[in-house]
Amino acid sequence: MKFRTFLITSSLLLNGLAWAGPNDADHKPMHGGVLTTVKDIDYELVANPTTLRLYVRDHGKAVDVSKASAKLTLLTGAEKQEVDLKPSDDKLQAAGAFKVGPGTKIIAVISVGGRQSTARFVLK
Repeated sequence: MKFRTFLITSSLLLNGLAWAGPNDADHKPMHGGVLTTVKDIDYELVANPTTLRLYVRDHGKAVDVSKASAKLTLLTGAEKQEVDLKPSDDKLQAAGAFKVGPGTKIIAVISVGGRQSTARFVLK
Protein backbone atom coordinates (compact mmCIF):
# COMPACT_ATOMS: atom_id res chain seq x y z
CA MET A 1 0.00 0.00 0.00
CA LYS A 2 2.80 2.44 0.85
CA PHE A 3 4.59 1.73 -2.42
CA ARG A 4 1.40 2.41 -4.38
CA THR A 5 0.90 5.73 -2.57
CA PHE A 6 4.53 6.62 -3.29
CA LEU A 7 4.08 5.92 -7.02
CA ILE A 8 0.92 8.01 -7.26
CA THR A 9 2.47 10.93 -5.36
CA SER A 10 5.66 10.79 -7.44
CA SER A 11 3.79 10.74 -10.73
CA LEU A 12 1.70 13.76 -9.70
CA LEU A 13 4.81 15.72 -8.68
CA LEU A 14 6.73 14.85 -11.85
CA ASN A 15 3.71 15.65 -14.02
CA GLY A 16 3.80 19.24 -12.75
CA LEU A 17 7.51 19.56 -13.61
CA ALA A 18 6.99 18.40 -17.19
CA TRP A 19 4.73 21.38 -17.88
CA ALA A 20 7.44 23.96 -17.06
CA GLY A 21 8.38 25.90 -20.20
CA PRO A 22 7.65 29.08 -22.13
CA ASN A 23 4.03 30.10 -22.16
CA ASP A 24 1.98 30.95 -25.22
CA ALA A 25 1.79 34.61 -24.21
CA ASP A 26 5.26 35.04 -25.75
CA HIS A 27 3.87 34.07 -29.15
CA LYS A 28 1.89 37.18 -30.03
CA PRO A 29 2.61 39.62 -32.85
CA MET A 30 4.58 42.57 -31.50
CA HIS A 31 4.42 44.73 -34.64
CA GLY A 32 0.84 44.21 -35.80
CA GLY A 33 1.69 41.54 -38.36
CA VAL A 34 1.05 37.84 -38.94
CA LEU A 35 3.06 35.48 -36.74
CA THR A 36 4.29 31.97 -37.46
CA THR A 37 6.73 29.79 -35.51
CA VAL A 38 9.24 27.43 -37.11
CA LYS A 39 11.56 25.36 -34.89
CA ASP A 40 11.11 27.68 -31.87
CA ILE A 41 11.86 30.80 -33.95
CA ASP A 42 9.07 33.37 -34.32
CA TYR A 43 8.69 35.10 -37.68
CA GLU A 44 6.37 38.10 -37.85
CA LEU A 45 5.49 39.50 -41.26
CA VAL A 46 4.07 43.01 -41.57
CA ALA A 47 2.81 43.47 -45.12
CA ASN A 48 1.24 46.47 -46.83
CA PRO A 49 1.16 47.59 -50.48
CA THR A 50 4.38 49.64 -50.20
CA THR A 51 6.49 47.84 -47.55
CA LEU A 52 7.20 44.29 -46.42
CA ARG A 53 8.90 43.81 -43.04
CA LEU A 54 9.96 40.55 -41.41
CA TYR A 55 10.88 40.43 -37.71
CA VAL A 56 12.72 37.40 -36.29
CA ARG A 57 12.64 36.43 -32.59
CA ASP A 58 14.16 33.50 -30.72
CA HIS A 59 12.29 32.81 -27.47
CA GLY A 60 11.09 36.41 -27.34
CA LYS A 61 14.47 38.02 -28.06
CA ALA A 62 15.21 39.75 -31.36
CA VAL A 63 17.62 37.87 -33.62
CA ASP A 64 20.53 39.78 -35.19
CA VAL A 65 19.53 40.00 -38.86
CA SER A 66 22.43 42.22 -39.99
CA LYS A 67 23.84 39.34 -42.09
CA ALA A 68 20.52 37.68 -42.89
CA SER A 69 18.41 37.64 -46.03
CA ALA A 70 15.00 36.46 -47.07
CA LYS A 71 13.15 35.76 -50.29
CA LEU A 72 9.36 36.06 -50.24
CA THR A 73 6.97 34.58 -52.75
CA LEU A 74 3.62 36.40 -52.71
CA LEU A 75 0.63 34.47 -54.07
CA THR A 76 -2.47 36.60 -54.60
CA GLY A 77 -5.09 34.73 -56.61
CA ALA A 78 -3.36 33.65 -59.83
CA GLU A 79 -0.61 36.28 -59.49
CA LYS A 80 2.88 35.51 -58.20
CA GLN A 81 5.49 38.04 -57.10
CA GLU A 82 8.98 37.39 -55.71
CA VAL A 83 10.67 39.87 -53.38
CA ASP A 84 14.11 39.93 -51.74
CA LEU A 85 14.30 41.35 -48.22
CA LYS A 86 17.44 43.06 -46.93
CA PRO A 87 18.53 43.89 -43.36
CA SER A 88 17.25 47.19 -41.98
CA ASP A 89 17.89 47.83 -38.27
CA ASP A 90 16.18 44.98 -36.37
CA LYS A 91 14.23 43.54 -39.31
CA LEU A 92 14.40 42.40 -42.93
CA GLN A 93 12.63 44.82 -45.25
CA ALA A 94 11.73 45.65 -48.85
CA ALA A 95 10.02 48.70 -50.31
CA GLY A 96 8.08 48.85 -53.57
CA ALA A 97 4.65 48.01 -54.94
CA PHE A 98 3.26 44.75 -53.62
CA LYS A 99 -0.06 43.05 -54.28
CA VAL A 100 -1.07 42.06 -50.77
CA GLY A 101 -4.47 41.78 -49.17
CA PRO A 102 -6.68 39.40 -47.22
CA GLY A 103 -6.05 35.83 -48.33
CA THR A 104 -2.60 36.52 -49.81
CA LYS A 105 -0.32 33.56 -49.18
CA ILE A 106 3.35 34.27 -48.58
CA ILE A 107 6.19 31.77 -48.50
CA ALA A 108 9.40 33.08 -46.94
CA VAL A 109 12.81 31.43 -47.24
CA ILE A 110 15.00 32.99 -44.56
CA SER A 111 18.77 32.60 -44.20
CA VAL A 112 20.17 33.60 -40.79
CA GLY A 113 23.68 32.66 -39.68
CA GLY A 114 24.09 29.91 -42.28
CA ARG A 115 20.75 28.30 -41.39
CA GLN A 116 17.84 28.31 -43.78
CA SER A 117 14.18 28.14 -42.74
CA THR A 118 10.89 28.27 -44.60
CA ALA A 119 7.91 30.05 -43.09
CA ARG A 120 4.38 30.31 -44.47
CA PHE A 121 1.92 33.15 -43.86
CA VAL A 122 -1.68 33.87 -44.84
CA LEU A 123 -2.71 37.51 -44.56
CA LYS A 124 -5.98 38.33 -42.82
